[in-house]
Amino acid sequence: MAATDTERTFRFERWRALSGGILETAATTFLLLIAVKHFHAGATAKALLSIGGSIGLLCGPMVVGLAERLQLPAARLASHLAAAGGVCLMVMAAVPTQGVFIAFGMLSMALTSAIIPLMTQVYQDNYPESVRGRLFARALMIRIASALLFGAGAGWLLDRNLGAFRALLVGFGAAHFYSSWCFAQLPSRPIRPSGSSHPLRAFRFVREDALFRWTLLCWMLMGFANLMMYPLRVEFLANPKHGSKLDVGEVALYVVVVPNLVRLMLSPLWGWLFDRMNFFVMRIVLNLGFALGIVCFFLSPDDRTALLMGAVVFGASNAGGDVAWGLWVTKLAPPDCVADYMAVHTFFTGLRGVAAPLLAFHIVGSAGFGTLAWTCGGLIVLAALMLVPEVRSSRARRRSVALVEEVSE
Repeated sequence: MAATDTERTFRFERWRALSGGILETAATTFLLLIAVKHFHAGATAKALLSIGGSIGLLCGPMVVGLAERLQLPAARLASHLAAAGGVCLMVMAAVPTQGVFIAFGMLSMALTSAIIPLMTQVYQDNYPESVRGRLFARALMIRIASALLFGAGAGWLLDRNLGAFRALLVGFGAAHFYSSWCFAQLPSRPIRPSGSSHPLRAFRFVREDALFRWTLLCWMLMGFANLMMYPLRVEFLANPKHGSKLDVGEVALYVVVVPNLVRLMLSPLWGWLFDRMNFFVMRIVLNLGFALGIVCFFLSPDDRTALLMGAVVFGASNAGGDVAWGLWVTKLAPPDCVADYMAVHTFFTGLRGVAAPLLAFHIVGSAGFGTLAWTCGGLIVLAALMLVPEVRSSRARRRSVALVEEVSE
């Protein structure tokens, strides 16, 4: 791929990162916060809103299949999906009822996450392998800074006037439209025809690639546990019935501001490590960080020290998790199959993302936050231990390759 394509992709990805950070706060914090504080939504409504992005991930294989059938450039289809997400947010602002808020909030987040496999193919095509992690991480830094600043400002605004949430929704819609424009500027090609019209054809790689299959299984354990606790962060701190005495601004501080500040500082390091470090070692380190962050965060809603430590560790792990989650299939997949591999990965992420919040919001009432946090932390550690044999195998493969090269010379 020409250097100009790399430069153009990197330029517009940095611009898109501004709106990406804003939309990230919508998905992770503010839509759920509005549902809790303004609409006083019940457990089912909150869980449904939390799984919107996961529904989009479930649609990943079908979106890639659609791009292949239509022979649309991957980034162009991403542009159309982002514009549709903007329309959803504008409807939510215009008709501020709980039913519309939940339904269109789910749809807007689904459209946002359905784009991910398409963009992974764009990164594969336009970013050289030797610097892919670093370029991804540099754009990610802008996204994180955007989320940090917008999260602080939006938290301050809602803390003083909860009725301003409609203006916030308009801002989220505008961010969608801006993302759509940026997607349209990216160099991109259609997905290469696979010879199959089946919408789930990408799942053949689960059967054919044993390493991919095992990694997906380990990621399922870790991801299910993490996604059970992720939406409960807002519930844990925002709902007074759990013993919390924090206001909206403090909730935003521990859930949005502190983690994103740490992510901002550490993203360049994780991007550099992704290009050089054994992927499975990196994944094990990140798993242990997520487990520690969960346990610390959910010790007590009034223990500011534990909340701060949990937020810091979560932010550090999330910085590496962003890079690893978004690019890891480029380490395993054939270049022309990256979108398919990523679509399978996002499908299973969506599957656990749908099930985990629904389960978490209903289990936590009887099990309690502490028990659930320790259980999920244990599952994440187990997933890390399951990857240890792959570290040894990958080292053995590298030694074998090096020996063959030495003999051939």
